Amino acid sequence: MSKETLEMGDLEKKDENQKQKNVVEAPDSCCGVRHFQVFLTFLLTFIAYGIRVNLSVAIVAMTTKASENPDIPIFDWHNKSIILSSFFWGYIIPQVGAGQLAKKFGPKWFLVATMFICSIFGLLLPIMAETMGSEGVMASRALQGFCQGFIFPSIHNLLSYWVPVSERSRLGTFVYAGGPLGTVVSMIVSGIISASWYGWPLIFYVYGVLGILWSIAMAILGSNKPCESKIISKEEQAYIETSLGHSSHQKPLPTPWKSILTSLPVWAILVTHCGQNWGFWTLITEIPSYMNTVMHFQIKSNSYLSALPYFVLWILSFVFSGFADFLIIKKYTSLGATRKIFNSIGLVCPAIALVFLGFMDEEHKNLAIALLVIAVGLNSAIYSGFNVNHMDISPNHSGTLMGITNCVSNIFSLLAPLFVQVVVTDEKNTLQWQVVFGVASAIYVVSNFVFVFCGSGEIQEWNNEGKEESEQV
Repeated sequence: MSKETLEMGDLEKKDENQKQKNVVEAPDSCCGVRHFQVFLTFLLTFIAYGIRVNLSVAIVAMTTKASENPDIPIFDWHNKSIILSSFFWGYIIPQVGAGQLAKKFGPKWFLVATMFICSIFGLLLPIMAETMGSEGVMASRALQGFCQGFIFPSIHNLLSYWVPVSERSRLGTFVYAGGPLGTVVSMIVSGIISASWYGWPLIFYVYGVLGILWSIAMAILGSNKPCESKIISKEEQAYIETSLGHSSHQKPLPTPWKSILTSLPVWAILVTHCGQNWGFWTLITEIPSYMNTVMHFQIKSNSYLSALPYFVLWILSFVFSGFADFLIIKKYTSLGATRKIFNSIGLVCPAIALVFLGFMDEEHKNLAIALLVIAVGLNSAIYSGFNVNHMDISPNHSGTLMGITNCVSNIFSLLAPLFVQVVVTDEKNTLQWQVVFGVASAIYVVSNFVFVFCGSGEIQEWNNEGKEESEQV
C-alpha cells in the first residue's frame, strides 16, 4: 500500500471523526427544548409531591382547631395513620404496568390524564371528608395514589429519550429534587393556610388547580421524544440522539423478565428501595404529628419545622450528586463503589440520628430538630446511591426496573404508617415513638447492608437481550 493511500486513509478517518464530533457537540444555546422538557418534568414532581404530603400537615388541622373561622369543619378521627397510608393503596398498583405502557406508547398522555384526574380528586377531597368522613378521604387519596403511580416509571422513560448522557446527572437530579422541594413548599404552605381564615380545605383547592394547569401545559407543550417535538432544532435533536447512541425512532427492546427477576443486583436495589421507603415515609407522614404531640409546636410553626429537614435534603441532593460525579469522572472510585459509599451515607447516618431522636422530649426541642434535619437531610445521598443504579446496570430497561422496585417498595410506604398506628396508641408517649424510630433505623441499616454486598455498578449481560432480533425487524 502506497504512502499516498495511507495518508488519504488517515485524512478520511480524521474527517469522519470530525463529523462525529460535530454531531455530538452541544448546540450553542444554553437553554434548549430538552431543558424545557426537563423543567416541565421538574414541575410535575414538585406538584405531585406537594399533593402527596399536604395531608400530613392538613390532617392535624382537620382533627384539632387551627383556624379562627368557626365554619371550618373539625373531625374526631382516631385512624389518622390509616388515612395517611391510603395514598399508597392505589399507588402500588400501576407501577410495573405503567413502565411497560410508557415504553410502548410513550409517557406524555398517561402523565397528562393521570395528573388531571389526580387533581380533580384533590378538589373533591374536602367535600368527601364532610359527606363521607374518613372513608371519603381514604377513597380520594387512594385514587390520587393510583394516578401518581404512573409518574416515576413514565419520567424514567421520558428522560431516557430527552437527556443526553453528559447531562444526565445534573438534569436527572434537577427533576427528582423537585420532590423534596415540593415537600418543603407544601408543608409550609399547608401550615399557613391551615392557620388562616380559609382553613385546611383551601390546601386541596390550591394543589388541585396547580395540577390541572400542569396537565394543560404538558398537553400543549410536552413531547414523548425529540423527534415528536415541533419546536426542536435539527441540531439539538441530532445532539440528543447521537449522545444516547440511538435514534428516537428505534423500537424498544423486549423485556428480559426471567433475567431481571433472577438478577442479584436488581434484588439489591429492590431491598434497598423498600428500606428507604419505610424510613422516608415514616418520617414524612408522622413528623407533623410528632412535632405537635411530643414537642408541642403549634400548627404554623410545626409546618415550618417539619419542612426544614426536606429543604436541607433538597440542597444536599445537589451537593452529593456533584461530588459523586466528580469521583466517577476523576476515577477516584468505581461507579459501583461510588453508589455504595453514598448509599451508606444516605441510610446509615440517618439511622444513627433516628435512634437518638427517639429519646428526645419537649425539654430537648432544639436537639430534636437538629436530629430530624440530620436524619432527613443526609438521606439525600441515596439519590447518588441506589436511586440511579437502575440506569447503571441496565440503561435499556431502567424504566421497567424502576416500575418493579417502586411498586414493591411502596408496599412498605403503605405499611409504615399502619405500623405507627398500631405502636403509637398514645401520641404523647415517647417510649412508643422510640420503637417507631428504632425500627426505621434497623431497616435502614439492614437494607444498606444488602446493597453494599449484593449491588453492582456494571451493566448486566441481559441489558442487550433481544437487540439483534429487534434490529432485524
